[in-house]
Amino acid sequence: MTFELSKLVRPNIARLKPYSSARSEFEGEAEIFLDANENAFGSPAGAGFNRYPDPLQKELKAKIAEMRGIRADQIFIGNGSDEAIDLLFRIFCEPGRDECIICPPTYGMYRVSAEINNVTISEVPLRKDFSLHTEAVIGSIGSRTKLIFICSPNNPTGNLMDRDDIVRIAKSFNGIVVVDEAYAEFADVESLISEMSRQPNIVVLRTFSKAWGMAGLRVGMAFADAAIIELMNRVKPPYNVSGIAQRAVLSALVSVEQITSWITETVRERTRLADELSRLSIVETIYPSDANFLLVRTTDSARIYGELLISGIVVRDRSRVLLCEECLRITVGTPEENDRLLNALRSIEAAGSADEVLPILLGGI
Repeated sequence: MTFELSKLVRPNIARLKPYSSARSEFEGEAEIFLDANENAFGSPAGAGFNRYPDPLQKELKAKIAEMRGIRADQIFIGNGSDEAIDLLFRIFCEPGRDECIICPPTYGMYRVSAEINNVTISEVPLRKDFSLHTEAVIGSIGSRTKLIFICSPNNPTGNLMDRDDIVRIAKSFNGIVVVDEAYAEFADVESLISEMSRQPNIVVLRTFSKAWGMAGLRVGMAFADAAIIELMNRVKPPYNVSGIAQRAVLSALVSVEQITSWITETVRERTRLADELSRLSIVETIYPSDANFLLVRTTDSARIYGELLISGIVVRDRSRVLLCEECLRITVGTPEENDRLLNALRSIEAAGSADEVLPILLGGI
């Protein structure tokens, strides 16, 4: 199917002239800046905070482009991946008219952003093994469908989606396929970024919040055809990523060996945690994971969740999510944190066994 971007963009966005900030109008070096109505005397927060950041994050994009082997104009930097998700709705979907497809159980912000932007949601649930129902996704595409969201590795299930399935959907769709790879560093697979040249309707989301350990900075990325990135830059707020966040990420990008080491240890702990959890009678199923968490089906998720809280341990109760009944999502922690979790679960298991045996003993008195 031929992809025609111009027919997807909302007419008002196609006509939009973006806000022109002081920093977007000036490029080069200067000694005195009197163009942006900043406080020339400085900031109590520290040097440089009185100045607006680069609105297009040029230095950061150049470094990421070098690392990824792509062009800087194929990169959008946002206030978390959530900003990119919202922008895609605002660029391509007419409120009250257009539709998107999501595949639950999946990341909840796709639904929230759709509802905020008054976009109809078509749900195509994953199969029982949490794989994509490819035929059903393609069959659900309508004349008003503009966006399809696919999370891989998926949250909250942890599994990768089949690459060929994703590409097949993209080839069958004259709209935008958004592939959310927030957890991809923990999976030993090639990114869908490499497919963008062949399938210009694929947008890949990435984040510095997970493997890179910078969730507090709120920096996400979108990789896409340059024409899509231009639209995202046109619609975004002028200074959407703070100066401190840009500098912090730039500093972190020289620490690839440290990140690789953390990823290796996380994957190793993920395997150990899954093995130890499988020995517990209160655990029924541990689903295969390519992320930094495990989805675990238990005998009583509400009780186990509450007992863990008493022990000072917080996991995520996903039992009310489609196909995730009685499931807890457990992030892989440090070895010490994982040991504490496992000991707490063993205590919960032992207490449950005692509760079962006591009535029998009392009945024999």
